[in-house]
Amino acid sequence: MATVKIPPVLRSSTGGEKEVSADGSSVADVLESVATQHPDTRRQLFGEDGELNRYVNVYLNDEDVRVLGGLDTSVGEGDSLVILPAMAGG
Repeated sequence: MATVKIPPVLRSSTGGEKEVSADGSSVADVLESVATQHPDTRRQLFGEDGELNRYVNVYLNDEDVRVLGGLDTSVGEGDSLVILPAMAGG
């Protein structure tokens, strides 16, 4: 089971939880598990095409999954995922 760290902006969708545990063998599986446990996170994490929203960054053990293998990146027992929404502004 992986630990998923939830940013403050998404915590209202997880009942205030800062971290949740989720099963899965890939980043996609783990995020799908989070979305199943906390349905309000689905539209914040995934686009209509099922891909990760472009403004959401996910790190697996401090490595950006986009440079690893994207949603297909393997996740092991005890791994940590961090969800970081991109910040914008002027």
